[in-house]
Amino acid sequence: MINSYFIFGLGFLAQGLFSARLLVQWLLSEKAKKVVSPDIFWQLSIVASFLLLLYGILRKDIVLMGGQVVSYFIYIRNLHLNRNWNTMYPLFRWLIIGAPILAFVLLIFNDSGYSLEDIVDNPDISLQLYTVGTIGQIIFTFRFVYQIIYSEKKQQSILPPMFWIISITGALIIAGYAIERRDPVIIIGQLSGLLIYSRNLFLYYRSNMREKKEINK
Repeated sequence: MINSYFIFGLGFLAQGLFSARLLVQWLLSEKAKKVVSPDIFWQLSIVASFLLLLYGILRKDIVLMGGQVVSYFIYIRNLHLNRNWNTMYPLFRWLIIGAPILAFVLLIFNDSGYSLEDIVDNPDISLQLYTVGTIGQIIFTFRFVYQIIYSEKKQQSILPPMFWIISITGALIIAGYAIERRDPVIIIGQLSGLLIYSRNLFLYYRSNMREKKEINK
């Protein structure tokens, strides 16, 4: 059995990177006085997402795993839109794409207690809790689906206001799920993000008001 300190350490590392991406994005947005979508936000997201996927596997939490898979490839697409993806070393790009695929292949053929079947049939998560967690994760993941559709239309990576509204909604539900699961990694990660989500919304509306005033001059 894998040491619980290692599992939670991995989870906190992932959440630390997620918090770092938000902090950097927030500081750059404060500097620009508008909401920005920097490359480093997406690069840190990819690394953190893969680590949280591994954490979800070790915690046998299919809810956490499902959210990371969808978001992971949206992060990659945003780097494409920012014209950053093709500047990375080809080997690094292949590793990024192949790592989550390899993880799921190993899960399918694994019989050490961490197989996909073991994770799906985790007795520690009731059907009701699965339902709440899945709803929260769907909402939380949908923010990136919405974001990438919005960005594709603009042909540049953008974090629109609805992204932050959806983030707040999903984060609150997932935090409730994590409290029931007694998962400090997810509790701290979700609650700490709420402040930055709210601040980005404020920045967006403040910059919008400033632009309107300049137009009306």
